[in-house]
Amino acid sequence: MTPPGPVGDRFRRFRERLAAEGDDRPQVSDDRPSATSGAAAMSGAEATSGGDHPTDRDTAASSRRGDLTARRSTEAEGRQGRRRRRRGGGGGEELRVPEAEFTSYYGRPILKAPVWKWDIAAYLFTGGLAAGSSLLAAGGQLTGRPALRRAGRVTALAAVSASAVFLVKDLGRPTRFHHMLRVAKPTSPMSMGTWILTAYGPAAGVAAIAEAAGVLPRHGLLGLAGRALPPIGHAAGLLAAGTAPALATYTGVLLADTAVPSWHEAYPELPVIFAGSALASGAGVGLLAAPPAQAGPARRMAVAGAALELYGAHRVETRLGLLSEPYRLGRPGRLLRAGRLLTAGGVAGALLGRRSRVVGAFSGTALLAASVLTRFGIFYGGVASARDPRYTVVPQRERVEARRTGMDLPSDRAVPPGV
Repeated sequence: MTPPGPVGDRFRRFRERLAAEGDDRPQVSDDRPSATSGAAAMSGAEATSGGDHPTDRDTAASSRRGDLTARRSTEAEGRQGRRRRRRGGGGGEELRVPEAEFTSYYGRPILKAPVWKWDIAAYLFTGGLAAGSSLLAAGGQLTGRPALRRAGRVTALAAVSASAVFLVKDLGRPTRFHHMLRVAKPTSPMSMGTWILTAYGPAAGVAAIAEAAGVLPRHGLLGLAGRALPPIGHAAGLLAAGTAPALATYTGVLLADTAVPSWHEAYPELPVIFAGSALASGAGVGLLAAPPAQAGPARRMAVAGAALELYGAHRVETRLGLLSEPYRLGRPGRLLRAGRLLTAGGVAGALLGRRSRVVGAFSGTALLAASVLTRFGIFYGGVASARDPRYTVVPQRERVEARRTGMDLPSDRAVPPGV
């Protein structure tokens, strides 16, 4: 065998020196052996055996692989322990993420609040007053009570004229009302309301003009007109009374057809409230203008209107859940509570003061004021619900959850909310 060269001798001596230094160094207890100690151990083994035994080399490689596996296992266990602690497992204190509170983008409303002003709330009242007055006039006409008929017809014409002013003020230009008459769309409350006003207004106007027949001369052309006006006014008054229920309730359908949460969700109650308010306001006109002997139909209208109005107002304040809050809080709540008190007081006065003209006048005033407060309370309640994003998002999430529960979907499945 060829003796080892100078390079081999130097390398052997270098390994022997490393092995000797490794034996002289102090032992450090460490679970994970360092690369230097592993190399020293390997060099010592090779120096002892001459460095040519394959079993020693395999043992050193296996030791390194075992150290690497142990290190990885320790690190994995550490990561799992940290995950368990974050999730609240491992027997430690359970950590919970606090419930998220809803806030909209920069606190801005999700829906655009209605741009309508107080004139639309006044329009809701005058439309109902016109309808109730026409029904009152028809009752006086059919039962032979001229004072009741006259008060109802004149008030109906004045109220529908004020409604036209408020409506045109909101539209901006009178021609826009005319443009609405180019189509008739039964699914659009605004289109139907335009046609209802178009049919009601002339009939109420003719019925009111017919009341002037008594002051016209008996002879000549004016006398002929005076004799023709009563039957024409009779037919026009009945036509106006036939259109009055639609006029009294279409505004409630119009509000419920919007995206405003507290209006839209109250779609069954708003027409009922507006119908009752219209009857109560018409009864107030009769109690104010007619003598007690002729005010019988007005008293019956007051009872019926108050019952409908109080029932509908109670429903919107209790049935809608979270969306009932705008009708109970703030200015809308104060208006609706005052309206209920005045309605109850007006009905009580109408029933108890049947023979007193003064009590009847106070009762009529209370019913008219209650109708105004009710319409404004409903109007401002809807506006308040549109300005607060909570009234839009929370009911929507409840509907999504109810739909998910009804479909028996897993709780972790994402269901996109329906808008």
